[in-house]
Amino acid sequence: MARLVFALVVLSVALLTACDDSKNRLSVLSGPTMGTTWSVKFSGTPKEGVEDLKADIEAALEQVNAEMSTYRPESNLSRFNAAQAGTLMALPEDTVKVLSVAFGISSKTGGAYDVTVGPLVNLWGFGPDPDRFEPPSEDEINAAMARVGWQQLLLNDNELLQPGNVYVDLSSIAKGFAVDKVAELLESQGLKNYLVEVGGELRGSGSKPYGQPWRVAVERPIAGVREVEQVVVLKDMAVATSGDYRNFFESDGQLYSHTLDPRTGYPVDHMLASVSVLHESAMMADGLSTAMTVLGPEAGMAFAKQHELAVFFIVRKGEGVEEISTPAFDAIVEEK
Repeated sequence: MARLVFALVVLSVALLTACDDSKNRLSVLSGPTMGTTWSVKFSGTPKEGVEDLKADIEAALEQVNAEMSTYRPESNLSRFNAAQAGTLMALPEDTVKVLSVAFGISSKTGGAYDVTVGPLVNLWGFGPDPDRFEPPSEDEINAAMARVGWQQLLLNDNELLQPGNVYVDLSSIAKGFAVDKVAELLESQGLKNYLVEVGGELRGSGSKPYGQPWRVAVERPIAGVREVEQVVVLKDMAVATSGDYRNFFESDGQLYSHTLDPRTGYPVDHMLASVSVLHESAMMADGLSTAMTVLGPEAGMAFAKQHELAVFFIVRKGEGVEEISTPAFDAIVEEK
């Protein structure tokens, strides 16, 4: 009987240890998606097992691609972009959700954020078309501007009207949506401690094993250099960063940023190098970071304060940079 009791005690300890190992072991999954990569770090055991979880993540990301990619001619969005004027196209629920959020950001920012900016991006050589090394003519810009304007689009329930030759590109918000989609999937599998990343957009929940927080770095905006400018903790929070310090061209001594202002047709010319937005939704953080990049440090700061957004600006100043943050951002950083 003593041996049996001892054996049961040993078995119980082994089972408890296995449970503790599961909670304190960091699992990592990753793969390609949307022309970039994705990764998921988590602790705990998913309801359906790790391999099934990875398959589910890949399926969810593939669905986003199948609906919203502009690089796939068969995607829902590509078919809408190619449709004739007057076409009323029914769109999937997720695409409608992303469009609705995008239109909301466009409305609040006075058009600084606009998912129809694609013709300008392509014209200036920052799209899939070959790069150009000189600015386009005013006539070319005016022609592209005629195709730009989110207000030309009419979304009625799940149907979107193609007014004619309008090109919708959700790349500035779709990766954030994909992060949220994967996070929801992890939650459905009973996982509460995780960090999701898709193309640099991140969302963290809970903590790492042994209670350590999910710390992520905001890079110093210097081309060709990877240095940490700020560290933020993601606890039930997402972060997205946009910047113009890596994608530009020079012509006659002037630098032209890849960030196009859809209100003017020209690249932005302010001193904002990068901006990071903290938000509960990665989709919102993604779209808002792009909007802040267009607005610039002054208008962006005013907008962020008005809407109580957690935003961290890095502004060029002489040979260095200056950090500017909103009260909401400071409160989150201090709290974490």
